Amino acid sequence: MSESGLDISHDHLEGWSLPAWTYDDPEFAALEVDRIFRPSWQVVCHVSDVVGAGDWHSLDYINESVIVVRGADHVLRAFTNVCRHRGSRLVDGSGGCAKKLVCPYHAWTYDLDGRLTGVPDSASYPTLDKDKAGLVPVDMEIWRGFIFVRLESGGPSVAEMMAPYEAQVAPYRFEELTALGRVTMRPRDVNWKNIGDNYSDGLHITVAHPGLTRLFGKSYGVEAQPHVDRMWGDLVDRPSANWSERAYQNMLPPVPHLPAANQTRWLYFKLWPSVAFDIYPDQVDFMQWLPTGPNSCVIREISYILPDAPDYQWRREMRAARYLNWRINRQVNAEDTVLVTRVQQGMASRSFSMGPLSDKEVCLKSFCRQIRNIIPEARLEQRPASGWSRK
Repeated sequence: MSESGLDISHDHLEGWSLPAWTYDDPEFAALEVDRIFRPSWQVVCHVSDVVGAGDWHSLDYINESVIVVRGADHVLRAFTNVCRHRGSRLVDGSGGCAKKLVCPYHAWTYDLDGRLTGVPDSASYPTLDKDKAGLVPVDMEIWRGFIFVRLESGGPSVAEMMAPYEAQVAPYRFEELTALGRVTMRPRDVNWKNIGDNYSDGLHITVAHPGLTRLFGKSYGVEAQPHVDRMWGDLVDRPSANWSERAYQNMLPPVPHLPAANQTRWLYFKLWPSVAFDIYPDQVDFMQWLPTGPNSCVIREISYILPDAPDYQWRREMRAARYLNWRINRQVNAEDTVLVTRVQQGMASRSFSMGPLSDKEVCLKSFCRQIRNIIPEARLEQRPASGWSRK
């Protein structure tokens, strides 16, 4: 029996999706924030984005703001972006550089290591202990150059989550990557789980993504580990009928540091619960989908690349391949947006509750299993009465 009194000893729901009500219920969404997102790792940026002392990047999600900053000692640290005086946000925007972190409300000043170093008229605060009023730290982990944070401790590290795939990731030299462009934010009027479900769903590729089907043929595969989903597709040796795809096939140059099997492989990893790496021979993208409400979320994404080789011809071809990659995936994203919107809309129908899952939908089965373990009420086919989460 779970703490909620629900019997989970015999899982007759293993072959079924989550019930539709969990994709728009405010109380369920609130529990997801507390039980899933606060203890989970979220990617902020790459170490190459915060090279110098005072460089910082921020991540805003679930009504929190986290700032990663490099100190004068060149050590990276993560704090909540909140002044300890009246709760004001300290910095605005996604990134910048500062010698000190100064609150714009009352000018309380923090060193880059989080220590409170300046309080105007400090003598008028008889209860203030500066040593105890520094910025609040949060867990931070650097995995292969990418900086992750989590608001509450517990559970495996990012390195532990990705341990089954370290050998596959190693050749891509993540630690040497630098940003290509800026972070893009794409709001979506769907529950965050619909984005993740779609990302790890291999069955829809041949139905809804003709471009990927032309590129991969029947090679697209999926598999699930406890904390990571892996998807992959190998470019077929057959010219596509679409010019962008055909040009990508022709222009993508050999990448010397990649094994032969990876020269034409598109590789995807989804880390629990909502961070993904799209790994191509020409670039690496991260994306994450963060809830903004029971039936809304925002997709945050950016591309990273290795420094181009000195050979001009290689540089020219690689830049062309990256542009064509963007064109191809822009179309895929547009197709996926239509798909997840249709699902979110259909879930509002009283005729639908749960759908059967194929034995090939291993990633979706794994995700449903984890959600039901964390929030046992997800086993209820019908929406419980209002106030259920407070009982």
